[in-house]
Amino acid sequence: MSSAESANHNSMTAAAPTKTQQEQWVVDNQVFQIFDLFANLPRNAKSALVELQRDNHLEYLTKGLKRLDPSFCVLDANRPWLCYWILHSIALLGDYVEHEVENNVVDFLSRCQDPNGGYGGGPGQLPHLATTYAAVNALITVGGDRSLSSINRWSVMFEVSHFFCNSAYWSHFEPNDMDFKIFCREKVYMFLKRMKQPSGAFRMHDAGEIDVRACYTAISVASVLNILDDELIQNVGDYILSCQTYEGGISGEPGAEAHGGYTFCGFATMILINEVNRLDLAGLLDWVAFRQGREGGFQGRTNKLVDSCYSFWQGGAFALLQRLHAILDEQLANFGPQTGVASDISGGEGSSDGTQVDDKTCHSKLGGTNASCPVNLNSIGYNFVKQPGEMEALYHRWSLQQYILLCAQDMKGGLKDKPGKHRDFYHTCYSLSGLSLSQHSWSQDEDTPPLPNAVMGPYANLLERTHPLFNVVLDQYYEAHEFFDTP
Repeated sequence: MSSAESANHNSMTAAAPTKTQQEQWVVDNQVFQIFDLFANLPRNAKSALVELQRDNHLEYLTKGLKRLDPSFCVLDANRPWLCYWILHSIALLGDYVEHEVENNVVDFLSRCQDPNGGYGGGPGQLPHLATTYAAVNALITVGGDRSLSSINRWSVMFEVSHFFCNSAYWSHFEPNDMDFKIFCREKVYMFLKRMKQPSGAFRMHDAGEIDVRACYTAISVASVLNILDDELIQNVGDYILSCQTYEGGISGEPGAEAHGGYTFCGFATMILINEVNRLDLAGLLDWVAFRQGREGGFQGRTNKLVDSCYSFWQGGAFALLQRLHAILDEQLANFGPQTGVASDISGGEGSSDGTQVDDKTCHSKLGGTNASCPVNLNSIGYNFVKQPGEMEALYHRWSLQQYILLCAQDMKGGLKDKPGKHRDFYHTCYSLSGLSLSQHSWSQDEDTPPLPNAVMGPYANLLERTHPLFNVVLDQYYEAHEFFDTP
């Protein structure tokens, strides 16, 4: 090959598009064809296209909760997740399932419990932090005493039946009794402790992987069940800090690439353990802001394709940042994260359980200071959502809603990743969760409904509000918080 031919060959090789570029062009073409069609429609036709197909979504979800196609056998180890994705989606749509179905869900998840704590992916399967998180969130979503008191109920009965075999005792037993609830949750607590690692992180299961996802699922479950304490949170913040990358996002483990799912998990965990000040919030904001693409949806990583599930994972990070404006301003004023400084957004009095006191740090209450104040860890999730949004979300909420409604919505029911993909329960759950956060991000507080101009399409598109830390509908969260609010 001559030098001229070699140079020409190298030039052509250098100009060849990558596979990622080719896939991006395909997505751009599909998305903007939809947008162009929408832009040229008459007003009444536009309204129909951006209407949330509520009835069709409910039909799709309800059928999935009762019976699944044989192809779902590949998700046999994810059955609590299927319960959560479907139930949470139904709750976001403002509906509920029949009483018989609720009871079936509670009974099934009870069979997924391990005698020594935690939930497996199905009956008899290994307990796993991810499926424990999904099962607990599903039971909170069902709500009611039977559902909430079922958490580890059967394992407790298995363990202590030889102590309480007297029928007279059980005839007077109430599953709401304080001693019983504490004992039930103690099983979950022991499972979480078994997963705790010297580094501060958690394993997903016995001999399983260690990552930020495990930290979030463990801390979220502990917080919502009111069993979070200093022992569980020890060194968790150090591990998550080691996963914040030079880009500003958070990776699954040290040295890996920043990712939307792990960024939300790490960010939410740092809030729940009262150490969010230690993160580089300005860098995190910068990274997540650039994850919204021209399609209006979010990508999970740099140079990746848009995916509707990141409507929650990335959109949720913005929902958290909205309530941390004072801390973000303080960091910017001081040119960086406040290493070793905790953010006291817990409120209330400290207690012997779940109380964090550090005489060497100054706890900032959303910007203010109060040295050595006690922190009730288990009240952080409750008080955080009570905090008013201090700033508008720093992403294009209208564009995100447009992407979800026009490009991710299957008009026959369910939502999907992007045009050309098939609907599924996972993307339905997280697309609707992100849509809810976007709609309610205009509200100053939880009691103020969004204005009509905050909701794309008819106002009937408005979804129920979800808790930005736990991703359960707020009313269900409050019920669980009250139920588990015991010493």
